[in-house]
Amino acid sequence: MELSYLLIVLYFVQYIQKNLNTKEVYPRWNQWLVYARYLAIVLLCLPYLTSNSTLPPALVTWLWHIFMGAFVGIIYTREEFKSVRSLMLSVIPLIIIAVLGDALELVARNVYKQYDDYFDMFKMIAIVWVIAMWYQNKRQQKQLAAERQQRLEEEKENRLMQARKAELEILVAERTAEITKQKEELLIAVDHLKTTQSQLVQSEKMASLGELTAGIAHEIQNPLNFVNNFAEVNSELIEELREEQEKDTPDKELIEEILHDLADNMQKMVHHGKRADSIVKGMLMHSRTGSGEKEVIDVNALADEYMRLAYHGLRAKDKSFNAALEKDFQSEVLMAKITPQDFGRVLLNIFNNAFYAVMQKKKAVGEGYRPTVWLRSRQENNTVEIRIKDNGTGIPDSVRAKIFEPFFTTKPTGQGTGLGLSLSYEIIHVGHDGSLEVESEKDAFTEFIIRIPQGKVN
Repeated sequence: MELSYLLIVLYFVQYIQKNLNTKEVYPRWNQWLVYARYLAIVLLCLPYLTSNSTLPPALVTWLWHIFMGAFVGIIYTREEFKSVRSLMLSVIPLIIIAVLGDALELVARNVYKQYDDYFDMFKMIAIVWVIAMWYQNKRQQKQLAAERQQRLEEEKENRLMQARKAELEILVAERTAEITKQKEELLIAVDHLKTTQSQLVQSEKMASLGELTAGIAHEIQNPLNFVNNFAEVNSELIEELREEQEKDTPDKELIEEILHDLADNMQKMVHHGKRADSIVKGMLMHSRTGSGEKEVIDVNALADEYMRLAYHGLRAKDKSFNAALEKDFQSEVLMAKITPQDFGRVLLNIFNNAFYAVMQKKKAVGEGYRPTVWLRSRQENNTVEIRIKDNGTGIPDSVRAKIFEPFFTTKPTGQGTGLGLSLSYEIIHVGHDGSLEVESEKDAFTEFIIRIPQGKVN
């Protein structure tokens, strides 16, 4: 079985590298595929390298199952390898049959011996299925290549036609009146300005995504550490359970206690795994374009999440920075109909500004100053109000009226595009029919007030 796994991995790695040109298009994934190939070879050689040790053969077999499951799962779920997903599916029956057989052999060896011939037969069928799918995929690739070549020829003909058409248009344009030329130049200038504006807006969105990613990377470490720790404890408990079962008179109470501990640890691992999953999904929700449709969302949870992500994003840059996060929610859950991605960008922009302000004041004031950011939410008469306040540097009266204007920023050159609050203002006013206001006192505080209609939440 191990040799079959090795051949599958070697073929998949070579096939993906060749057909997707990963060396140039996806260099990081190309390196990952090379590592996967070497790891498969190491796993095949592992029994021979440790022939004098007490390494159980079954452990190597399960390492192969885990490796193959991870290999197929990663390739199947990545968008970059979308074109080879159907090929990945062909291997899943083989992995499932092998895992079921080995699991049955592990827990009920006598029962397995009665049906081992069937498992071998099913494995052979699964291997034949893999080969058949490979052959079918190869035929499809040839057909696609032929169709691609035909499309290229058609595109070439279209380009020639477009070139001839362009030549005719140039001849016509040369004979047009001067006023027509001026009109075209003005239209080009307007399009250029629109394109530039669009690029700047996208730049601001990517900048906020960068801040979000830094926060996620810092915050996600905690649940991952918990998962790793509990996994290590479970490994020790499994080893202890195995030793107890091998005794002539196993202690049933001890076995039950170990099983209970294992189940308890697994629940904790699932809990922290779901926590990490929710953090990643939050980043994906923030980064994707989306349809712009509104959804019923708990704004308390959303604001709390972005508050912590903005804080951890800043701490990822400066480990010495600390701030107090104060929350005051009228109710534990506050539902509202909003566009999550856009509303999340507003929250992230405001929180980033708040933490930046308190950090700058901390650098200037030093000891005796306690950086604090407050988050408060209220609901009244179908209106949701969110207040974000900080005790940072504040905004001078002379510039307060300009902070929502495009390209205006109080940060040093290179540290801000001046589009964050402008985009936030547009998202709240235009996208959510709400209002975004600011109250501030220099060297004392700044408070942003968001008010939006709650909408139908039932």
